Amino acid sequence: MSATLSRRIGLFQAVAINMSQMCGIGPFVTIPLMVAAFGGPQAVIGWLAGAVLALVDGLVWAELGAAMPGSGGSYVYLREAFQYRSGRLMPFLFVWTAMLFIPLIMSTGVVGFVQYLGYLWPSMTKGQGDLVGLAVIVLVVLLLWRRVERIAKLATAMWCVMLAAVFAVILASYTHFSPSRAFTWPAHAIDVTHGHFWLGFAAGLTIGIYDYLGYNTTAYLGAEIKSPGRVMPRSIIYSILGIMVIYLLLQVGVLGALDWHEMLDQNSIASSSVASAVLQKTWGKSAADVVTVLILVTAFASVLTGLLGGSRVPYDAARDGVFFRSYSRLHRKHEFPTLGLLTMGAVTAIGFLIGRHTDLNTLINLLTTVMVIVQSFAQVLAVTVLRRRQPDLPRPYRMWRYPLPSLVAAVGWVVIYGYADRNAPGYHPIEWSLAWVVAGGAAFLIWSRFERIWPFAPAEIREEFRLTGVDSGTNSGQIVEA
Repeated sequence: MSATLSRRIGLFQAVAINMSQMCGIGPFVTIPLMVAAFGGPQAVIGWLAGAVLALVDGLVWAELGAAMPGSGGSYVYLREAFQYRSGRLMPFLFVWTAMLFIPLIMSTGVVGFVQYLGYLWPSMTKGQGDLVGLAVIVLVVLLLWRRVERIAKLATAMWCVMLAAVFAVILASYTHFSPSRAFTWPAHAIDVTHGHFWLGFAAGLTIGIYDYLGYNTTAYLGAEIKSPGRVMPRSIIYSILGIMVIYLLLQVGVLGALDWHEMLDQNSIASSSVASAVLQKTWGKSAADVVTVLILVTAFASVLTGLLGGSRVPYDAARDGVFFRSYSRLHRKHEFPTLGLLTMGAVTAIGFLIGRHTDLNTLINLLTTVMVIVQSFAQVLAVTVLRRRQPDLPRPYRMWRYPLPSLVAAVGWVVIYGYADRNAPGYHPIEWSLAWVVAGGAAFLIWSRFERIWPFAPAEIREEFRLTGVDSGTNSGQIVEA
């Protein structure tokens, strides 16, 4: 009998996993990027826009995750929704793209880790920073080489460290807060009739949603969540609301503590390590050193939880014969997907080196476009398709004011995707994302021919969760030939 994943993660641990992934190094390295995008303290608009997109998209994840709590998240949802017309194409393409964009997201955390380490180690060379980042990735993989309940406890502990780091920066910034710095915006800061504003808005929305990414981490661990019909939607919504409050306090506090012009100076500490700059200015160098260490732990925790969830993505696909079968194997003792973890770790290392030798903003735009084209757009559509195709599917959580949130989410993703080339000039993220999807389509044709499945055979329809219910997650659902 093959090994299966066990449901051991409760609500508190699920929220901790999501929030640790969401509030990693992101806000500590992207505040200067957000200010640069908007050209002043009106950058707070980007955080608000990102929060709105995260909330409406989170409702999509909440409905799908509660109804279909399987390992792999979007893979499961796209498989169930699009199997009727295109067989296994959509879940295959999702796994194909996820094996790229998930570790790229993790690589930004490692880039930020090395960036903040430079505050404590100012003489660190480029080569030394590269070696440190690669060593961090190896350590993360080694720590994940164990049972999931032990990792959940570790993530909870690191979540507490993350909260300590964030609240230390918030408290320090408000002890030396200047309302004039935070709320005096440049002339014509919000000129919606000018194209420059919308270009900055799109860049800010991209940065904002990047910082919120991670609210769906528990969806990838759906087969390991206790009472998923109740825990899954709550873990998503609670983590988004909690991080939204934290981010707004952090953003406004930093803008009130530092002159935003300093964040645009590439030679300034405020540009590379803005949180350390706040602490150094308000509480002194010793306090800045301590909080910088906490931020490093926070960055490490985000990479840890991200790879934890990401490594489960190819597992369910391989088990169903949609991806390489070797990815379906679990560790005999610790019961985790071994090859998925190793592959994600390797791609994270490659992404880290790319980010180190280009820039963080470019890396964010590249990973976002790859994610949007297959996962985000398709998943919004999947909610409607499943409501029509499987109206009797048990839905412990139903989207509030359906379909309005999914429509708002779709508009937000269109804005991010449509402006991607202009926000990363010279790197053509739209073209690269399309090329990657086309390559995935070609790979699928080769794979499906070898496996003798659609389009070279009738589509196999398996409505796994319609009959088994939300808490079973077994493979005993109805199977018919289309």
